[in-house]
Amino acid sequence: MKKQQNWMLDELTCVGRENLDAVHAERYDKKEDAKANSEVNLLQKMGFNSQSEIVDIGTGTGQFALIAATVCARVVAVDVSPVMLKQLKSKIEESGLSNIEVVQSGFLTYEHNGKPADFVYSRLALHHLPDFWKVIALKRIHRFMKPGGILRLWDVIYDFNPDEIDRRIDLFCNTLGNDIKKEWVREEMEEHIRDEHSTFRWLLESMLEQCGFEIEDVNYSPDGFFGKYILRAT
Repeated sequence: MKKQQNWMLDELTCVGRENLDAVHAERYDKKEDAKANSEVNLLQKMGFNSQSEIVDIGTGTGQFALIAATVCARVVAVDVSPVMLKQLKSKIEESGLSNIEVVQSGFLTYEHNGKPADFVYSRLALHHLPDFWKVIALKRIHRFMKPGGILRLWDVIYDFNPDEIDRRIDLFCNTLGNDIKKEWVREEMEEHIRDEHSTFRWLLESMLEQCGFEIEDVNYSPDGFFGKYILRAT
């Protein structure tokens, strides 16, 4: 991990309490389905193939990285959380895959080696950074991508009018489950909203444009809480 400047944000301080919790890491895959097969299939339609190299930032337990590695030449799986990477390393060993490079680092410190990345993938990770640092993260990603490369960004965003905040949050939280071991519960979403840094759609999309990304496709969830972007580095 690159040595940080004194003014640089320490990503471990904002990665989310649960993502440094070994118990949470062990049961993460039971709670969260990353839809990895569907995501890889989507990228294949964008040219993802046996020659491609992809960086997965915020890889977590590596659900996406493991499937992507069966298709492409190289996966760099990046995360700041040692307990999440422990789960991933165990799964890599079991899989026998040899084309996944695991790097303990983050958006602000990852140093890319080799040729520019053809693809970058980030799911439910960028929201850990405050908006100022999101911009720095996106600029850093853009620098290590090849021109015309694809960034797949899937994250929690607020796609509703600020006047609707109370109603929208309450409605969404009411859809969550009750078993914290197997599903996301209201208390976890309240913690996310309170302590993490998801932002409004109109703010994020302005950042993306300023950082050199063009939106080729986007899908917003009907509840107003998720955005799935296909972005091209211009």
